[in-house]
Amino acid sequence: MRWINVALAAVPASQTPSAGAGQTDDVALLIERQRLFGNPSRIQGRLSPDGQWLSWIAPVNDVLNLWVAPVDHPDSARALTREDTRPIRSYFWSPDSQQLLYVNDQGGDENFRLYGVNVESGEQRTLTPQEGVRVQVLGVSRHIKDRIMVGINDRDPRWHDVYQLNLDSGELSLVLQNDGYGGFLVDEDLNIRLAEQPRADGGEDFFRVNDLTVEAEPFASISFEDSANTGPAGFTRDGRTMYWIDSRGRDTAALTAQDWDSGESRVIAESPKADITGVMADRDNHEIQAFAVDYLRTEWTAIDPDIGAALAFLDGELKGDVNVTSRTDDDRRWIVVNDPVTAPAETWLFDRDTRTLTSLFVGRPELEGAPLAGMTPLELTSRDGLTLVSYLTLPHGSEADGFTAPRDPLPMVLLVHGGPWARDSYGSNGYHKWLANRGYAVLSVNYRGSTGFGKSFTAAGDGEWGTSMHDDLIDAVDWAIDQGIADPKRVAIMGGSYGGYATLAGLTMTPEVFACGVDIVGPSNLTTLLESIPPYWEAGRQQMYRRMADPNTEEGREWLKARSPLTHTDRIQRPLLIGQGANDPRVKQAESDQIVDAMREKSIPVTYVLFPDEGHGFARPVNNIAFNAVTEAFLAEALGGRFEPIGDALQSSSITVPHGAEYAHGLSDALSS
Repeated sequence: MRWINVALAAVPASQTPSAGAGQTDDVALLIERQRLFGNPSRIQGRLSPDGQWLSWIAPVNDVLNLWVAPVDHPDSARALTREDTRPIRSYFWSPDSQQLLYVNDQGGDENFRLYGVNVESGEQRTLTPQEGVRVQVLGVSRHIKDRIMVGINDRDPRWHDVYQLNLDSGELSLVLQNDGYGGFLVDEDLNIRLAEQPRADGGEDFFRVNDLTVEAEPFASISFEDSANTGPAGFTRDGRTMYWIDSRGRDTAALTAQDWDSGESRVIAESPKADITGVMADRDNHEIQAFAVDYLRTEWTAIDPDIGAALAFLDGELKGDVNVTSRTDDDRRWIVVNDPVTAPAETWLFDRDTRTLTSLFVGRPELEGAPLAGMTPLELTSRDGLTLVSYLTLPHGSEADGFTAPRDPLPMVLLVHGGPWARDSYGSNGYHKWLANRGYAVLSVNYRGSTGFGKSFTAAGDGEWGTSMHDDLIDAVDWAIDQGIADPKRVAIMGGSYGGYATLAGLTMTPEVFACGVDIVGPSNLTTLLESIPPYWEAGRQQMYRRMADPNTEEGREWLKARSPLTHTDRIQRPLLIGQGANDPRVKQAESDQIVDAMREKSIPVTYVLFPDEGHGFARPVNNIAFNAVTEAFLAEALGGRFEPIGDALQSSSITVPHGAEYAHGLSDALSS
């Protein structure tokens, strides 16, 4: 019997700063932060390639570690690793089913090392022990059991040399020195077949590699305009066909197959609305069996009839979106994750032979029965006619007409995704659930520049930081106000990375639109941002310049200055909360320091929260909970929503507040307790 612990706390009146703020008589109970953002019970179930083992990530002494059990006896589980500070967040099986392999960094510095742990003995090894070096996994083949291919930038931090890693001995052998290639494509025999080289115009050239010699003339060339949507997607087992996700000659990226010898290509699948985003391939010959398109929601289409029948069975049996996350080598068993959104995701074992589903675990059983809000996909229209795929979540008890029209206008949080060359998608989103539970409408918008909707939509964001990209966000806010969803005087903007930049831009460039802002690791000075990008981003430098501005030109420097929130600090009128990781290699601490110092000099209130053991975002749950505790008290004071008191949420974290604790409700008291 699965153990379930549902802990929901009602909110005393003293914790609802504005009684009835967006609430009705059917107010949902407050869900504790720990239940939403603490360690999950189990996540990332995987089957070993031979089908003998089941693995997952789960806590050991409150830190996420790797666990394993015989597939037919999941109750006989044991922890394989003993990470005591930094959580393990992803891993994979070795092809021989003997080891679990994972990467981890130190304090968020993103200098990832590769580790391996033997399933039988529990022996753990550091497979790439170099200091200050970032490993990349370049090739893993189910047909080659004893080795994988990795990239290591220990010789030149800009470029990853290609190494063969012997999984038995741990020996690293140099295969190819990299003198200016952004990446390599390895086939199913672990042979290097293609080398990608960035061009000065932001495009890419792909060169064949024969006997470890890179040919002089490119096999394929990708223009800058296609660079965000086009790239190789692997080989068939015989190496004679190469797959691409390819926007050349079209707008949305299609799935294509190219003959290696003749160079001729054919289209396998395409969608007029969105790029192909995923594939399933045959376990033996690696021919494509199914493909996914993510527009409003992810939809899978099968090419292979047997795969189609299996997917149809899963769709009929499980409520919510279904994702196949692991398959055995013989393809008889799958791990399937079912996400109903209004309930916690559940992981299942699917036996294809018997057409049976066995529940393995619920990721967050403490949320079963909790009032989790649903999510509604939307198509909004920008002022110049672009379609903006967006996602809206409303609090329980606020719906009067379906899922998009509350009885009365609500306080709203505009939650902006990072990247910006990324996207929001449908599915369980902890921040949507949390904020909706606190009484806010939550709106996420795929503004121009987001990826997944075709190259013209991505290109529409080129050179538009703080202008048309920001206009899309303002248009979405105006839509929500016009529809009676949002109270115009109680709209917040919040986000991480580019979403943090959008927050700072919102408070400086449209200072009267938002009641407050929450910036998480967002850049304030675009000039210093580009000056400090990690060396291993060298291959993408020219693309960044073309999508933003070239700091080597006078025009580019003026653009960067004009679009930098730091330039317009004196325009800030509304409360601002900033969260930063001290070890962030992408958006360095100086980006937050600069704008906090500028605001302090101008006597503009700002609260600055800094974590010395974090990087680009907050990986440790105790830190994430601490920051969210400050955030919800901050939002409640500005917007009038509900909040769970900060209480002792800061005590287990590494939180520091270099400036402005007095501007966030309850923060000074929590720090001193």
